[in-house]
Amino acid sequence: MPVTPTPVPVTPTPVSATRRRPGRPALLLTVAASTAALVVGFLSGPAAPRAEAAPATFTHPGVTVSRGQLDFARAQVTAGAQPWKGAYDQMTASGYASLSRTAKPRATVECGSYSNPDNGCTDEREDAIAAYTDALAWYITRDERYAKKSIELMDAWSGTITSHTNSNAPLQTGWAGSSWPKAAEIIKYTYTGGWTNSGRFATMLRNVYLPQVINGSNSNGNWELSMMEAAVGISVFLEDKTSYDKALAKFRTRTAAYVYLASDGAVPRTVPSQNLDTTAKIVSYWQGQSTFVTGLTQETCRDFTHTGYGISAISHIAETSRIQGQDLYGTDVGERLRQALGFQSTYQRGGAVPSWLCGGSLNLGLGPVTEVGYNALHNRLGIAMTNTQALTEQNRPAGSNNLFVAWETLTHGDNPN
Repeated sequence: MPVTPTPVPVTPTPVSATRRRPGRPALLLTVAASTAALVVGFLSGPAAPRAEAAPATFTHPGVTVSRGQLDFARAQVTAGAQPWKGAYDQMTASGYASLSRTAKPRATVECGSYSNPDNGCTDEREDAIAAYTDALAWYITRDERYAKKSIELMDAWSGTITSHTNSNAPLQTGWAGSSWPKAAEIIKYTYTGGWTNSGRFATMLRNVYLPQVINGSNSNGNWELSMMEAAVGISVFLEDKTSYDKALAKFRTRTAAYVYLASDGAVPRTVPSQNLDTTAKIVSYWQGQSTFVTGLTQETCRDFTHTGYGISAISHIAETSRIQGQDLYGTDVGERLRQALGFQSTYQRGGAVPSWLCGGSLNLGLGPVTEVGYNALHNRLGIAMTNTQALTEQNRPAGSNNLFVAWETLTHGDNPN
């Protein structure tokens, strides 16, 4: 017999990002809402995302940044326009762009919790970011020394690494595996000087990275989101439609379980494999937060740094999917990203923390993660995002988080493409 939910008490949520068109206010719901509503939510679970069809033909370069975006950035830097020229100067002044950099590959990268032990973890992530940095520098300057350095770094690792081990292996693989295909896409499809070992690099991605990330994770949400970012990017480079579809489906489910919307009901959606089938389990997984408001994430009450990792991965996957022909910004993915950015930006900018939110105290440090989502939602779709805009402009030029995010003012800052 169908269960009819009883009405849920609601009060307005602080709204930091609103569409230009008037709409319904966001709602604040507490887990004191009706038992009937909870039963309906637990029985039905998250709405299953429809199967994502990989493109008939993949677009290259097409991982997070497109050729059109690269051309725009190059034109702005060449013209000395800001903030792109400042962002480029910041990038080339960093150690990641050093032409004297020497790769530090390992056969086995061992990463424990919080990278302790760190046996190759930092080296791998930073060499991957450096390869991407050099690929960007190549595209903007056409100085082939940068292309050759990027290739040198990718070849060093593809000729050496065989595995990732210890407790942080899935996350480490996701972080490094998010940067490698961004570099490889630019080099393979724009550098005319040749890349002899590109096939070996593809084999590395397929055999060492993809198996470690493609099946996801039941840890905190930023893990699976970063792993799916790697899986999606790798699938584009490999032109692997099966893995692309699998990664996109996991991404849709996890995003719905990571960012709360009032329309989700009295409690957040969940990932079925995690068996979060009671209110108590959900509250515990959400860092003890028992009041759910639009834009809150599963890790907001943990800290903004890890929340930033999740938000960044959501924006990167949405951007890659858009380049590949499916615009997720117009789906719940875009709405969750918009609300997550606005909610976190409000407090990152110094907004007063109410007592019901994380016990009245937040651990800030969102990181350089707003450019991609802000550009897509505000500049392309015309959505007003007051606090996200202010934080984005305040943080320009956005640098790197030294894990898997780098130079996004350069590549996506007010980029119309």
